[in-house]
Amino acid sequence: MLKGKNIVLGVTGGIAVYKACDIVSRLKKLEANVDVIMTKSAMEFVKPQTFQALSQNMVVTDMFETPRYWDIEHISLAQKADILLIAPATANIIGKVANGIADDILSTTIMASTAKVVFAPAMNTRMYENEIVQRNIIKLKSLGYEFINPGAGRLACGDIGAGKLAEPVDIVEYINKLQTVKSDLNGKKVLITAGPTVEKIDPVRFISNRSTGKMGYALAEAASKRGAEVTLISGPTNLSPPANVNLISVSSALEMYKAVLEDFESQHIVIKTAAVSDYRPQTINDQKVKKKDGDMSISLVRNPDILLELGKIKGDKVLVGFAAETNNVIEYAKDKVKRKNLDFIVANNVAEKDAGFGTDTNIVKFIDKHDNINEIDKALKQEIADKILDKTKEFIIK
Repeated sequence: MLKGKNIVLGVTGGIAVYKACDIVSRLKKLEANVDVIMTKSAMEFVKPQTFQALSQNMVVTDMFETPRYWDIEHISLAQKADILLIAPATANIIGKVANGIADDILSTTIMASTAKVVFAPAMNTRMYENEIVQRNIIKLKSLGYEFINPGAGRLACGDIGAGKLAEPVDIVEYINKLQTVKSDLNGKKVLITAGPTVEKIDPVRFISNRSTGKMGYALAEAASKRGAEVTLISGPTNLSPPANVNLISVSSALEMYKAVLEDFESQHIVIKTAAVSDYRPQTINDQKVKKKDGDMSISLVRNPDILLELGKIKGDKVLVGFAAETNNVIEYAKDKVKRKNLDFIVANNVAEKDAGFGTDTNIVKFIDKHDNINEIDKALKQEIADKILDKTKEFIIK
């Protein structure tokens, strides 16, 4: 699968640099074209000539060296790369990229590239487990960068634990698999709702909730990458819509209800992640309501239950709901599956740490119409999105 692919290998400083030589050799055996970028610290362990001989390409080491071609080096390599692999990846390069620092040839190339970037970390155990490093890794994962987990064992420094560079054979296998694009949703139309809804009280006040839309947007991106034609109906968020997704922006629950029903008939799969306001003010004031002495009450009326209405006209479509609860999670989720005619529901306890609104991670349970329960441990929402789509495929009528 790597024949003719352009792999740019970024090598940063560490005792594991010698393993990068094996990575280049293995990539070449799979007929990939390999360009190597070395940081100054990497050259303290292995000379550029070694990588030059293995890759059969000149090695780039300095952003300010005289270019061999008319193209600016880091831009040329950034545009050329099908995959950018950083192995070994130190805490330093991970931290730079996570914080937008581009001060050498490697970090600049990463910033200038739109190719898939894969980090294979290698460092001291305590450094790898440091909260700052882990936070940087989580941030990069949430932005679409991929990581090959390090191995565990005795490190060069004498410590025992996680931090060893993954074996070259495993790294190359990971890169090879990246070229096998999952396209199992080709020809399917998928409608996803995301974010909160906003119910106006007056020109400056409203009723809403803490949903940020991260889970829905992750699902839209994952479904699009797997070949689906995706429509994303979103309440107000601060997120940029994924590429190749048809975004329909709405504000209130009534607007979302109307938009969903207009698109529902043509869809194969509908996944309702949006946190829709259950109630709206009975009256929307044209002018700002002024403060008065004493208490004030606002009369609320019920919004339509979008998922319940879709369940009534479901037909052979796959219908997936979400349940954000704070107690009795499974009990309430099972009730919604039956009452709303769902194929399955994704339930979570939003009071749980690292789950629910505003986080990059989630902890969920899948409860389906056959009462099967699958528990998903804490993972990034992008990873959970793919698991949701995998589960969805079980209910597609062939």
